[in-house]
Parts: sequence; C-alpha cells; structure tokens
Amino acid sequence: MARMNTKSSSSQNNDRAVRARGGQVNSVQVMFAVILAVVLLLAINFSSRISAAQPLQEAFTRVQTEIDQLETEHVRLTALRDAVMSDAYVESWARDDGKMMRPGEMLYVPVPSGVAVEEAVPPLVVMADIETSEAEPESWELWWALFFDSPPPDGA
Repeated sequence: MARMNTKSSSSQNNDRAVRARGGQVNSVQVMFAVILAVVLLLAINFSSRISAAQPLQEAFTRVQTEIDQLETEHVRLTALRDAVMSDAYVESWARDDGKMMRPGEMLYVPVPSGVAVEEAVPPLVVMADIETSEAEPESWELWWALFFDSPPPDGA
C-alpha cells in the first residue's frame, strides 16, 4: 500500500505540475496571439476595402461600356460625314432628292396615269424685290426706345 501511496502521490504531483504549467502563458503563445490579432485586423481591413471598391468597379464598367458605344458611334458618324462630303454623294443628292439638273438637261417627273396635270409656270422672281433684312428704324425711334424703354408712339 505504501507503494500505491507513493505512486498516487507522484501522479498527483505530475497533475499539479501540468495544471500549473497550463495556467501560465509563455512567450510563444503571446507571439501567436499577437500574430493572429494582426492577421485578423488585416483581413477585416482588406475585406472592407474590397467591399468599398465594388460600386466603383461597377461604375467603371458602366462608363467603359458607354465610352465603347460612343467611340463606335463616332467612327460611324465620321465615315458618314466623309461619304456625304464626297462629290459623288453631293451630285447624287442634287439629282435625286434636290431635283436639280445641269445646264442643258431636262427634268422629268413621272406622273401617275389618270391624273389631270396642269402645267405649272414657275413665278418670275426678281431679286430686287426680295429684302433679306428688316428695315432699319429711324434715329429718333432708337433714341425714343433708349430714353423711355418703350416703342415710339404710332401717331408720330
């Protein structure tokens, strides 16, 4: 029995030593806890930056799509402008849509059958009769408007 007591007392001493060591924090555990805390803080910071950048990325994608569409439209409009400025297009438009003709040519307009057509004589336009700007007011009318901020009376 004495042996059992010594065995049990030595196992009790070992248990006490393990419990005593388990309660103490050594430097390796402290360093592990510090590194774990730093890594956790970095992960939270990066996560918040990624979530904050998501709307910016969506806006960038929308703007880039719009830029691509506008560049395509610009190329199309530039090609159309170049085509319209060519002499061949101008002549084609003048003959087809503008109903213009060269000197010495006759313009024929097809008329549907069964419709009575009266020959229209174009009115003679005298260039001297056409005024392209308003008649200038007399100087006293200008002075009246400047002084009284109203149009001059009609009876004068």
